[in-house]
Amino acid sequence: MRPTPAQHDNVFDFNSLLHPGTVFTHPRDVVSHPNLSLAEKRAILASWASDASAIASCPALRAPDGLKAPVHIDDILEALRALDDSGPRHPPGGKPMRLRSSERRAAA
Repeated sequence: MRPTPAQHDNVFDFNSLLHPGTVFTHPRDVVSHPNLSLAEKRAILASWASDASAIASCPALRAPDGLKAPVHIDDILEALRALDDSGPRHPPGGKPMRLRSSERRAAA
């Protein structure tokens, strides 16, 4: 007889990625979800911000499939900015180096 796995052991809800409107009600819910990676959160919010989910008579509102109430585009963009603020303050690589100085070209 094979042991039965625990109910929540190694189970992933693909519905939250394929149809996020059925799981989340507002962009802040997506941002605060603890089990989603940064890339998954960005993908969900980007799909909501897409013109494909815009309401034809009111383009500032988005109504993705499964969402109970429309969401304003400003709320979605604010959530995306919140994700940007959570990134590293000083990314690796430092300041980009210019190949040619603009001062040298002006002096020539």
